[in-house]
Amino acid sequence: MNPTATRALRYASRRARLCQNTTVLSKPLLLNCLTTTRPLHTSPSLLTKPQNPNPVKNRTSPRVSPEENIGRQRFADFDLAGKVFIVTGGAQGLGLALAEALVEAGGKVYCLDRHPSPSNPEQWEQAKSRVVPSWGGSLHYSQQDVADNDSLNAVIASIADENQRLDGVVAAAGIQQITPAMEYKPGDVARMLEVNYTGVFMTASAAARQMFKHKTKGASICLIASMSGLIANKGLLSPVYNSSKAGVIQLARNLAMEWSPTRPDGSGGIRVNCISPGHILTPMVLENFEEVPGLREKWEAENMMGRLAETSEFKAAVLFLMGKGSSFMTGNNLVIDGGHTAW
Repeated sequence: MNPTATRALRYASRRARLCQNTTVLSKPLLLNCLTTTRPLHTSPSLLTKPQNPNPVKNRTSPRVSPEENIGRQRFADFDLAGKVFIVTGGAQGLGLALAEALVEAGGKVYCLDRHPSPSNPEQWEQAKSRVVPSWGGSLHYSQQDVADNDSLNAVIASIADENQRLDGVVAAAGIQQITPAMEYKPGDVARMLEVNYTGVFMTASAAARQMFKHKTKGASICLIASMSGLIANKGLLSPVYNSSKAGVIQLARNLAMEWSPTRPDGSGGIRVNCISPGHILTPMVLENFEEVPGLREKWEAENMMGRLAETSEFKAAVLFLMGKGSSFMTGNNLVIDGGHTAW
């Protein structure tokens, strides 16, 4: 049998098998034996679903022209004078250090945290005492749990409306639970994700709504992830925390894709990035050391610098992401870990 005849025979055989499993819907379909017993796909056309703006048709303009940005002012790319920022988890630790950085650069910064007043009053008062009014920045505190979405939206909207702008948000609120994976309860998982992932997501969404509303030019959102979203931490049983941080890294990419283009009405152009710190000496980490003897020494031996980070070592990173210097950076994850993930 020649090749052409062989192909024809195979085709006829396949059509015969198809016809044995068809549902008769109409004469044309019966004649062609093309309708199977599986239900037809009835989803709306993709064209009717929400579509991501085409970046080429919605170009985001440079924040400043090169002529304006070179030789006009010292450290112009890091100047945040007159700008308004929100930092969640800003009562202490890394969040407060990042808030102080924004204040030093001239920003008006609102720290949100779940406690009625800062949980470490001494640390907060020290931060307040370091504010230099002549530099133009200021530091404010408001109670807000990121898991309370209605209240979170209201607080962020109130801050934006009061100032008629919202230039940047740092989503740093997070919690941790050290538990073997087989002992986790569904409620434990839900509580962790509610703060570490959903809370971060809702913070970013609430901020973006205000940035779109007020058409804030050059707005930036920074999600605090962790190198724990890229690795498993030796000696620390925290599967949900690590998974939540991995989700935050991926979330930043998707929000950047959706919000970075500029809309025809001038809104949008919001950059979204992550910072993934290595092990830092924060209150949460110090608690880990109490729970797991020898953990500090293990972690210090795991990076290329042989030590853990201080919260102040991340200040420059947040200034970079919130300022003009990162105007062409979005959807990225800035890993600052002392070389931990590099070997």
